[in-house]
Amino acid sequence: MGGVRLGVFYGPVPVAAPAELLHAITRVKVEEGSGDAQSGFEITLDLPPRSPLRTVFLVSGGGGGVPLMRVTLTVTLNGRTEPLIDGMATHVETLPGEGGVAQLVVKGKDLSALMAVVELPGLPFPAMPPSLRVLTMLAKYAPLGVIPVVIPSLADVPPLPVQRIPTQRGSDLDYIRRLAADVGHVFYLEPGPAVGTSKAYWGPEIRVGEPQPALTVAMDAATNVESLHFQFDRERKRMPIVFFQESTSKAPVPVPIPDVTPLTPPLGAIPPLTPKVEQLADTAHLSAPEALMRGMAFAAQHGDAVFGQGTLDALRYGRVLRSRRLVGVRGAGLPFDGLYYVKRVTHQFERGSYRQSFSLARNALVSTLPKVPV
Repeated sequence: MGGVRLGVFYGPVPVAAPAELLHAITRVKVEEGSGDAQSGFEITLDLPPRSPLRTVFLVSGGGGGVPLMRVTLTVTLNGRTEPLIDGMATHVETLPGEGGVAQLVVKGKDLSALMAVVELPGLPFPAMPPSLRVLTMLAKYAPLGVIPVVIPSLADVPPLPVQRIPTQRGSDLDYIRRLAADVGHVFYLEPGPAVGTSKAYWGPEIRVGEPQPALTVAMDAATNVESLHFQFDRERKRMPIVFFQESTSKAPVPVPIPDVTPLTPPLGAIPPLTPKVEQLADTAHLSAPEALMRGMAFAAQHGDAVFGQGTLDALRYGRVLRSRRLVGVRGAGLPFDGLYYVKRVTHQFERGSYRQSFSLARNALVSTLPKVPV
């Protein structure tokens, strides 16, 4: 693939795939989200009916629906190697082909697929705040190289055992996600930094940091994307109002919650007027920190109003565009130029090509920067 090299590793302790397997791969697709859904992959191979690789993948990836085959994918572009996904094969199917060669399609998800299998309903967490509960659940995945990165919320207060003892509901993944949603956090697994390790992040969505190389459109030779279009949808933006209970009169006091925090600063200079205000009446019985976090969670989920979708050739772009980071946009016009948060990236490999499709989001129009960093 020219200046692009795809790396495939598999096994409980991932080892490099043999040449026979690499030569059989015809297409690879990797979905990289930002916490709203699991990342996943799809590998298509051309294999003869009697190939031992067919048996290996069918047994390990299709054995009763339990993911057993660990797969790690990396990409090397211009001498820079980056892990794309570290996950488990969860589904294997065969498709008819020609000349005695059939296609084997291996589908999988990141290591959170294992967290969805383990269910310990009713497991108590006495005197543990949400962050400590998450760390406790993630500890059992340390042998797989899962490194927890847990950031406590403002409402990270342990409940008194004489009043309430939290218990787990559902699988580890379901409960971790529920705890994240209650305080406006996100949860996702990010592969790396080394093959066989993954970072399990539970914390606020962070929209600060060094931006990736700019996506450039309509600038002749400087153009590095194949397509890029934007949508301004102010109806998606909502402002929550939470209610605090006044201690003396017990009267509810409404407080509006903005969608701007130190970790999610405005990426645009002109925010749209909020078309709808949402009253979160069920927050009146909560403590002040819990009500505040419930409002911040709602604001974070309904704060974006500018959205972009596009595709690019990674060789022309010169880098691997990654999800969960900032990226600049140039040449799209005054309302849409500036910095964006990358919500989703899809990596698509075929022989001779490496393309990416992506989704961008931010909360306002017009760039906050006088010059978009290249």
